[in-house]
Amino acid sequence: MPSASAALPSVVVDGVEKTFLVPHERVHTLKERVLHPFRRGSAERFQALEDVSFTVEQGEFFGIVGRNGSGKSTLLKCLAGIYGSDSGAIYVNGRLATFIELGVGFNPDLAARDNVLLNGIMLGLEPAEARARFDEVIAFAELEDFIDLKLKNYSSGMMVRLAFAAAIQADADILLIDEVLAVGDAAFQQKCFDVFNRLKDEGKTILFVTHDMASVMRFCDRAMLLEGGKMVTVGDPTEVAKEYLALNFKQEAPSKESDGIHWREGPTTILETWTEDQTGAARSIFASGEVSVFKARIQFAEPMKDPNFNIVWVSEKGDNVFAVATANREAGTGEFDAGEEILFAVSFLTAMAPGRYHVSANISRAGAGTQIIERWDRAASILVTNPSAGGGIVDFPHDMEIHRVPDAAPQRAAEGAR
Repeated sequence: MPSASAALPSVVVDGVEKTFLVPHERVHTLKERVLHPFRRGSAERFQALEDVSFTVEQGEFFGIVGRNGSGKSTLLKCLAGIYGSDSGAIYVNGRLATFIELGVGFNPDLAARDNVLLNGIMLGLEPAEARARFDEVIAFAELEDFIDLKLKNYSSGMMVRLAFAAAIQADADILLIDEVLAVGDAAFQQKCFDVFNRLKDEGKTILFVTHDMASVMRFCDRAMLLEGGKMVTVGDPTEVAKEYLALNFKQEAPSKESDGIHWREGPTTILETWTEDQTGAARSIFASGEVSVFKARIQFAEPMKDPNFNIVWVSEKGDNVFAVATANREAGTGEFDAGEEILFAVSFLTAMAPGRYHVSANISRAGAGTQIIERWDRAASILVTNPSAGGGIVDFPHDMEIHRVPDAAPQRAAEGAR
């Protein structure tokens, strides 16, 4: 393949479509075919990619994200030439290397030495060059003690380390990467991160398929979101990551008649509930750190004094994550006439971990708050997104600082010398 031209984009995808025929019934044996020679199985068409178009410039790290079945891997296989597209065009400007299925082409009956050499030649290296890089591959994979062991005796972790180390030897302008940063333990994954940082610094063009939004924001210059084979959005990695999380967690809002149990036995009626942002716009999806506002419209059938309002945000696992109550307010909540309507609002910082949270609302009579007169479970819900969440139950806004201790390094060196 010719070297890349600096004046042209590395990859252009123009209106690509790909459809598969999915059979409803398969003939698995010769006996079935002989007994039923005229049987014609039915099949349905599955649209894996539909009118996908984008451009990747030279030296760009381009992320491709989407839920399972969205068409990400199919797109990469079309780019690699493994699949042919049904319509549209794909233009590739430069030498291409694929990291789609690590270890493809390895022979389990051969030792690591032979597999690495053969793999290097298949990647386009001259035999002498493949031999010259052998020690580097084995050192990166940390398999110096297993050079002459047949691959069929390797563990799965050893196999993927060797496959990754062999694959990165390709002298390519464009790399297609499909979820390979999940290989090995934490230390080896860090080595993978270092490799891709180096490739990015060298100006390689990289198309990167992943479900890890932290990696998307860490590495990618731009990203694209696919859903059902269609492009949803292309642009800033952080915004695409937020869209992906919103899409991944998205569920139908609970039906107020069926899913949300609404019980009352008293003079109040919660007429409606909703959530909005600080500007007053109705919203149910919030990034971690944004202000969310829950509102409820309540009507009184008879005069009431100082009713208590209790609002609880509940996780999908059923844990009460955040709750507010008016029972301890010294001033009370006020006196309300029969027929009067009020708007009850709670605004707060969405510091919860990413996920969906349902809101339950209680109203009780003045006092200890135990005499509940109305309860509405799952009265509303919000979705919290945060592509860079650390994995905790909550995600409080925070600052981090790192300071060097003056003269500490020379002092430790001197102590070590003694």
